[in-house]
Amino acid sequence: MSDELTVPELQRRLAEFAAARNWQPFHTPKNLASALTVEAGELLEIFQWLTPEQAGAVMADTDAARRVRDEVADVLAYLLQLCTVLEVDPLRALAEKIERNESRFPAAGGGS
Repeated sequence: MSDELTVPELQRRLAEFAAARNWQPFHTPKNLASALTVEAGELLEIFQWLTPEQAGAVMADTDAARRVRDEVADVLAYLLQLCTVLEVDPLRALAEKIERNESRFPAAGGGS
């Protein structure tokens, strides 16, 4: 695995993985958004009954850290696949949202 991962490269690999298994017919926006929600729920489940202190230390536990990384990967995979299907550039979408939020929610004192 290359240390220099890019979003387009990951999207290409995900598309190739799905194509090799003939999964494209199932990768509709609705199905991908649903799967994304399920995976986000599985990530939340790891933290569900933890105290704030326990949640902050979750990555110190080898098994819990692996589960967190796996669920983060699942969430990101479905999000990138959804972006591919909808032709959304996720980095541009995020940058534009940050700009809107900076205007909507100015920093206290007016500075950045």
